[in-house]
Amino acid sequence: MLAEDIVAAGGQQVATTPGGAGFSGSWETCYRVNLESRIATRVLWRVADGDFRNEADIYQLAHDVAWPKLFKVDHSIRVYVTAVRAPFKSIEFITLKVKDAVCDRFRADTGKRPDVNTAAPAVRIHLFVTEKTATLYLDTSGEPLWLRGQKIAKVAAPLKENLAAGVLRLAGWTPEQPLLDPMCGSGTLLLEAAGMALNDAPGLARDMHDFGFTRLTNYQPALWRKLCMAAAERRVPAPTRLQIWGSDSDDDAVARSAQNLAHAGLENLIELRRADLLEIDPPTASGVLIANPPYGERLGESAELTAFYPRLGDALKKRFAGWHCWFLSADPNLPKLIGLRPARRIPLYNGALECRLYGFPMVAGSARFT
Repeated sequence: MLAEDIVAAGGQQVATTPGGAGFSGSWETCYRVNLESRIATRVLWRVADGDFRNEADIYQLAHDVAWPKLFKVDHSIRVYVTAVRAPFKSIEFITLKVKDAVCDRFRADTGKRPDVNTAAPAVRIHLFVTEKTATLYLDTSGEPLWLRGQKIAKVAAPLKENLAAGVLRLAGWTPEQPLLDPMCGSGTLLLEAAGMALNDAPGLARDMHDFGFTRLTNYQPALWRKLCMAAAERRVPAPTRLQIWGSDSDDDAVARSAQNLAHAGLENLIELRRADLLEIDPPTASGVLIANPPYGERLGESAELTAFYPRLGDALKKRFAGWHCWFLSADPNLPKLIGLRPARRIPLYNGALECRLYGFPMVAGSARFT
């Protein structure tokens, strides 16, 4: 799906890799992926790569980059290192070597060095190392792209926005179909679904200057403004109400969802109420139900889940015939305990937690485990 977003933004030579996708393209493509992709977390610009034997080679690789031509010395920096089977005892030491190399190059070229800011850096430098190769990137995104700038009220264990968008697309939901999230939490799935229905570029909700590429010397503000204006013009005029419903059994979660929907200007487009999934009736005869239910990592007591899942399966069979129901869960016992045979099991990661997206088409006489 990330590759699809990149192609739609004009990317070329797109190749998926574990956890991401690489591509070539113009700066317009870079800006558009940052602005329009609902799946991307960061867009990184590769500035150097090479083989290495030791830490000194890493330092030299970073020192050889003409950093002063890429961003100004008065921008603060932070270095991030990701290693896969790298032969280093200390990632912190490698991080320090890259930081020293960047600062030394600035001092050699300009007589000054940039400040380091680990909390809110203006420029983020990423190093990715394997057993023999090292690659340096400049972060064109800044804050992670899943921070849309829409949610002001949060709940424990929130679902990241880009994962929510991915779940909606994997479930095959389209805006023409009714959608229900009966465990809406802070409303992440509702917000993403509404954005898709209104063709709202996710990056538009952020401050247009709050992107990493705006701190680079090759930043093209006129092009960026043009792209933002074009994206705003592609928005679909809001109807009286979207076919999107949200509910939760927790009063606080409903209140937080309502606050977030209001902050995004969607409070009149989505129906939200307090309701128990085990008792709720579907809003239409057919549609798509997607939920991120509590699981062991969040609920704490597996006994509660053991009692809950069979009741959930019964409720779905009784009330939701004609619906496609999807649940994101890290609990491998969900399909068996819920008593329904999933048509699909899609592996996903919610942060570092491995999950499955289970799809249950609810038809009369759904197959049950015995």
